Amino acid sequence: MSAAPPRHPPSPRIAVLLAVLATVTAALGATVLVRADAGLTVRQVTVDGVPMTEVRAGPPNPDVRRPGVVIAHGFAGSARLMRPIADTVARRGAVALVFDFAGHGANPARLGTGTSPPTLAADLDVAVAFLRSQPDVDPAQIMLVGHSMGAGAVTRYAVEHPEIARTVAISLPEAGELPPGRPTELLLIVGGAEFPGFRRAADDAARRGATVGRRPAVVVPGVEHISVLFAPRTHEEIVRWLPSADGNASPRPLARLAGAALLLVAFAVGLVPLAALLLGRRPARTSAAGRRAAGEPALRGPALLGLVIVASGVAAAVATVLPTSRLPLAVGGYVTGFLLVTGLLTIVGHRWLPAVTRAPEVIDEQVGSRTPIRTTVGASVLTAYAILAVALPIHLGLTWARPVGARWWLLPLVVGACLVFLLGVELVAAGRTWRRLLAVAVTVVALCAAVVVGLAPGFVLLVVPLFAVLLGWHVLWAAVLRRYGSPRWLPALVGAALLGWPIATTLPLT
Repeated sequence: MSAAPPRHPPSPRIAVLLAVLATVTAALGATVLVRADAGLTVRQVTVDGVPMTEVRAGPPNPDVRRPGVVIAHGFAGSARLMRPIADTVARRGAVALVFDFAGHGANPARLGTGTSPPTLAADLDVAVAFLRSQPDVDPAQIMLVGHSMGAGAVTRYAVEHPEIARTVAISLPEAGELPPGRPTELLLIVGGAEFPGFRRAADDAARRGATVGRRPAVVVPGVEHISVLFAPRTHEEIVRWLPSADGNASPRPLARLAGAALLLVAFAVGLVPLAALLLGRRPARTSAAGRRAAGEPALRGPALLGLVIVASGVAAAVATVLPTSRLPLAVGGYVTGFLLVTGLLTIVGHRWLPAVTRAPEVIDEQVGSRTPIRTTVGASVLTAYAILAVALPIHLGLTWARPVGARWWLLPLVVGACLVFLLGVELVAAGRTWRRLLAVAVTVVALCAAVVVGLAPGFVLLVVPLFAVLLGWHVLWAAVLRRYGSPRWLPALVGAALLGWPIATTLPLT
């Protein structure tokens, strides 16, 4: 089996055009994000250690009392994830308050084991008390909105506090703790593509309150556990459930996501001119006759597939007992151990598999080499660029992505494990994009299988889509860097930043 001849990177003229396109796209994305706040007054405060963001249409007016809405995020979410809902209710005349539970977002406190209901209740109580104390908020018209873990928290709170006017539970995990008929005014929203358990919980909760008050259950078609937060139907139902509403502003739940998506595109496009500037064009080939068989042949296809399957399968079992599983990062500790062991086993297997599983890899002999200084500077700048490319769009348009508290020391551990994993991927990929895709696809499938057999935490299934997207993004970046003749370790280093940063900054501290 031989490799296809290396393809050359785009010409300098195309690189310049891509730089201009990236700049224009980034400016457009920034404009969309700025316009998402148009007409809103936003104030950030921290009360008793709980970070909060207060959102209202226009400045506060003590002469006009408005309904208040406290919005609680789910497990591994943050106040930023719930901002689109806050913007929607604020534009309809309410004062919205989003906040970070312990262990989430900007809150450096630890959540504790599981979902820790007492901790959630304490943080929610702080948020409700603060909003109720605002001079332009009607304390008799407080509504709670929660998603997933937050949905359980707000419904439990409303049961214990009958003064809460109305409650909205989005993707309620289970309804066993709800007494019949309490809370009396409860709206249940669930995505049509969510796991069946969420639909059963909504139906169960609706039946429990069928004879007392109002308890409708709304199924939003075509959305799953996260996208339900950004569905226009979800926002319309929440607005209808407000104790009182003002105006007819249409919900714009995708505004921040659109701005973030444009930034992601800009960073992806900008990688090409940046790589051209830092790495230069691939050194020229000596001649067609200069092609030779590499000293380190590549694994054959079946051997590659078998190695990654065995490595990821063993890692799924070993990760449950590794010290990484005790890291104070929910789910992230297991994922860190899984990636670390998968990478180590892949590297060792690649080295020791017998020659019969290999075929000569044909490459081009190249003239010249980069200086160590240029390579070091290029690697440093590209890694920083990768961090910015993943952290900035996520932080501005989706959820919190800035390290706080224990995340600062967890970050290098997680990124290091990702680096080992991606070094193994680069070894077996032998410079080929399809091999990288195959390796990361097998890893994603193995992680899902680990959940099914009970080795991995169940919540892993909810973060697997993001995990798969990040790995796919790494494959694209690696293809660009290898076109410029980057050393094998550079795509792994850049990919470790792309993959490790979101894991370390978004999953809960426990």
